[in-house]
Amino acid sequence: MNILDFQNKKNAKEKITMITCYDYSSARLLAETNIDCLLVGDSVAMTMHGYANSLAATVDMMLSHTAAVSRGAGKKCIVTDLPFLSYRGSIDQTIQAVQAIMQAGAHAVKLEGAAGNLELIQCLVESGVPVMGHLGLTPQFIHQLGGYKVQGTNSESAEKMKQDALALEKAGCFALVLECVPAKLANEMTAMLTIPSIGIGAGAGTDGQVLVYQDLLGLNADFLPKFVKIYLQGSKQVKEGIENYIQEVKAGEFPKDEHCYYA
Repeated sequence: MNILDFQNKKNAKEKITMITCYDYSSARLLAETNIDCLLVGDSVAMTMHGYANSLAATVDMMLSHTAAVSRGAGKKCIVTDLPFLSYRGSIDQTIQAVQAIMQAGAHAVKLEGAAGNLELIQCLVESGVPVMGHLGLTPQFIHQLGGYKVQGTNSESAEKMKQDALALEKAGCFALVLECVPAKLANEMTAMLTIPSIGIGAGAGTDGQVLVYQDLLGLNADFLPKFVKIYLQGSKQVKEGIENYIQEVKAGEFPKDEHCYYA
């Protein structure tokens, strides 16, 4: 899948599937699936580095994980988040960061919000960089939003989100993530936009869906937001496998002859 296929899928009313990916081994597994797109999200700061939120992600962190994913992803489309404040300095500084991320293996970048970003988005698009927008719950604004809360719940905020979406489309975004948005509002935005919408906690009416790899595989047993469906009890199965290994080693049942070398 390439960037043009996002629009083709919306036009054909074919759902887009997207999943976060942060490392080489996961990328290799995902390369063998029918997933459309891999997102190297700034949530990597939380899922892979243990920070409390995504604000700890840096350009260097995103570069390292993008390069690792790129080496395992085969022909999968890769979108990388621009981390907190990395695109709020000068245009030159942002261009350098985006250049490094694209050269690390990303096919597009994603950034949060519309206000203050429209000129940058237009500049990036005109420079050959596909840009994905992100509205609703924008994690980089977590302190300003007062926590992880559903956005667009009243008429004023809903109307602002619609106008921001249209502005992002006009600036040149090829797609738009809608996070933690009431399903009705997400449906209305999807219908009014020419570009595809990718939902996470935004109902089934968007043009596609994105989830965090560790969430849908049940690897974060202590974290289950309402919008996540667990498709595999990964945490339980991994621990069971490790406990089986421990027991076999202690009982002298591993390794067996077929696991040994002989002169």
